[in-house]
Amino acid sequence: MSRLTISIGLILLTATSGCGRLVKSPNKQATVAMQQQMQLVAQQSQEYQNRAQSLDTNNQELESLLAQSRQQVQLLTDEVSATRDQLKTTTGQLLAMRDDNSQLRTKTSALVASVQQRAGAEIRANNSLLKNLTISDIPGATVRQDGDVVRVELAGDQIFMPGSPYPKEGGEQLILSVAADLRRNFPNNIIGIEGHTDDKPTHSQQFPSNHHLSVAQALATYNTLIKRNVMPAQQLFVIGHGENHPVVSNATDAGKARNRRIEFVVYPERIASR
Repeated sequence: MSRLTISIGLILLTATSGCGRLVKSPNKQATVAMQQQMQLVAQQSQEYQNRAQSLDTNNQELESLLAQSRQQVQLLTDEVSATRDQLKTTTGQLLAMRDDNSQLRTKTSALVASVQQRAGAEIRANNSLLKNLTISDIPGATVRQDGDVVRVELAGDQIFMPGSPYPKEGGEQLILSVAADLRRNFPNNIIGIEGHTDDKPTHSQQFPSNHHLSVAQALATYNTLIKRNVMPAQQLFVIGHGENHPVVSNATDAGKARNRRIEFVVYPERIASR
C-alpha cells in the first residue's frame, strides 16, 4: 500500500468520524496497515519458498529418473552388443556346418559310388559258398543273409557264463567250430565279431553297462580265435552293440535269450594279400 493511499485514508477518516468531530489517529491505522502488508508479504514469501522447495524436490526426482534411464540405456546397449557378437558367432557356426554338410554330401556320394562299384563282390544268398557252410548244422548257431553280408549268430547263453565274458563248458569249442567253417569258406573276407545283450541292467562294477559287457564278450571271442590260430588278426575286428540291436522283442525271457548273442559278420571286402 503506497504512502499516498494511506494519507488519503487518514484525511477521509478525519473528515467523517464521530458526530461531526474530526478524529485523528494516523499512527495506529498505519501500523495495522503495515502489519497486514507484512503478513501478506510473509505469506507470499512462504508460498514462494514452498514452491521453490517443491520444484527442488521434483528436480531431484527427475535427476534420479534420468540417472536410472541412463543406466537402462547402457544395459540395453551392452545387451545389443552381446547379441550382435552371439549372432556373429552363430553365423560363423552355421557357415561351418554348411561346409561340413557339403563335405559330408561329397563323401556320401563317393561312398555310394564305391558301393555300386563293389556290387559285383556282394555275397549273394545263392552263392555256392553259403551252400557249403555247415554252420547251420551246429546246435546254437544260425546263418542269415543281411544285405551284402552274411551273419552267423551264436547263442550267448551257450558260450558264456551269465552276465560275464567267461566261457562256459563247451563255449570255446562252439566258437572254434563256427570260425573254422568260416575260415574254410571265406579265407580272405573281412569278418566282424559283434557282441549283443538283452536290455536287462548288468549291476556289475566290472561291467557297469551292457555296452561294456558286449565288448568284453566280443573281445573274449576274438582272443579265443587268435590264441588257437584259427583266423589271422588282420581278418577280424571287434565291436560291442550292447542292447541297441535286438533281433526280437525283449518283452519275454525267450526274446531276451535270443538277443544275448555273438555274431560273426562276413563282409564282401577282402584283406590285402601278402
